[in-house]
Amino acid sequence: MAEPIVELEDITFAYPSTGRVLDGLNFKLYLGDRIGISGPNGSGKTTLFHIIMGLLRPESGTVRIFGRTRKKEEDFREVRERIGLLMQDPDDQLFCPTVEEDIAFGPLNLGKPRDEVRRIVQDVIELLGLEGKERRFSYALSYGEKRLVSLATVLAMQPEVLLLDEPTAGLDEETYRKIVNFLNSRDGLTYCVVSHDLSLLEEVTDKVYRIMNGKLMC
Repeated sequence: MAEPIVELEDITFAYPSTGRVLDGLNFKLYLGDRIGISGPNGSGKTTLFHIIMGLLRPESGTVRIFGRTRKKEEDFREVRERIGLLMQDPDDQLFCPTVEEDIAFGPLNLGKPRDEVRRIVQDVIELLGLEGKERRFSYALSYGEKRLVSLATVLAMQPEVLLLDEPTAGLDEETYRKIVNFLNSRDGLTYCVVSHDLSLLEEVTDKVYRIMNGKLMC
């Protein structure tokens, strides 16, 4: 079997205020996997994603991504270029004045030429049905529109893997279907979805785990 893209071994993590949330957790994500993760509030679902991205450091255990053990901040720079994280709150992801500026920020930060960035922005806007919103102020968008623009900012980075934290929470049916259709239409896309919505996970993933007592259960 090929080497996993993401491999977490015996991960433990605790917050000072709430105590331990991950306790000996193991997780592997391979190329082409479509994995779902469910679990109650506070069970560590978002924490798991943040550890993969290097936003949090585990107390113990091993984080191995793209074949390399990741420990220090500089170890995760490559990870953040190759793995796209859709955060639970779109307001945490949008910080530029307009929609097109938010979408262009990532590829520009990667040093891509402006002509290529303009093409990427247009392609992502068409992919998610955001035409006509390019010059809208991001702060003035509806929640569903912000959710789509947040996803667009992630896709513009052209990541190899997507980590999607509650991607459809609070969305109307039309926006929900746009995200579901996107996920189901991309052959070979590798992603992990965290959600309380089991019907969503059944529709867009091949395997669903549940976090219980700090561990992943099938």
